[in-house]
Amino acid sequence: MRFDLTDLRLFLHVTEAGSITGGAARTHLSLASASARIRGMEEALGVPLLERERRGVRPTPAGRTLVHHARTVLEQLERMRGELGEYAHGLKGHVRLMANTSAMTEFLPEALSAFLADHPNVNVDLEERLSYDIVRAVAEGLADVGIVSDSVELAGLETFPFRMDRLVLVTPRAHPLTAHRELRFAEVLDHEFIGLATGSALQDYLSEHAARAGRRLKFRVRLRSFDAICRLVERGIGIGVVPETAARRCQKSMGIRGLRLTDAWAQRRLTLCVRRFAELPVHAQQLVQRLRAPA
Repeated sequence: MRFDLTDLRLFLHVTEAGSITGGAARTHLSLASASARIRGMEEALGVPLLERERRGVRPTPAGRTLVHHARTVLEQLERMRGELGEYAHGLKGHVRLMANTSAMTEFLPEALSAFLADHPNVNVDLEERLSYDIVRAVAEGLADVGIVSDSVELAGLETFPFRMDRLVLVTPRAHPLTAHRELRFAEVLDHEFIGLATGSALQDYLSEHAARAGRRLKFRVRLRSFDAICRLVERGIGIGVVPETAARRCQKSMGIRGLRLTDAWAQRRLTLCVRRFAELPVHAQQLVQRLRAPA
């Protein structure tokens, strides 16, 4: 039995993506090459590693065992790279970072750009996910570092404060809702919304809270940035919910108002989470330390 690092990375990517096609793309292999590698691994072991289903694949018991050991091997490799990178300046380090929407768009760009400028030999894979998906990914070793809201259960992980994130309602300046200084989310669900595109972690979060109130958000259009939402709000197309930092920034150049949402869930503490800080590669530890620094 002889697997190389590409085999191990491919198998992890396949199980994460839930398909050989997705795993091949993440590993930068053709589908034919990826399929051949998977078959070769199964033949070498003499047991199936994946269960083929209509909508993709999932690991067999033997496959789950391989996932565990593959993660251990690759994590050790990243740790070695980070530690040797202190001496071998040409050696690349790699950090897998997952964050929710607010962290991705409002807080990470500045902090992450400064870190990457100071660490030219470190690459960061950044992915947007829902907070509870991030916690699971960090716990299972699919991400080195996560940034989540404090509304999720973080037991078993080491955590560090990141930023405060308040969600506010944005309306045109002349909108009837501006007669109020603050509102409950349930009070505005009869209005039409400008939302974020499908797949946005924050939009899923808002839709979940609308569902808890027994309602569905009514969207006029869904866009990809908070600035774009505020621009259409300014033109009277609908209302929206964005981080307070985005609302304040856009108010400087747009005719909008930011109204406080009184719901407890609208005031969120963003938190860094890792499995074990001491076990992270050096470059991942350095990223956590940079992100913990006050803005």
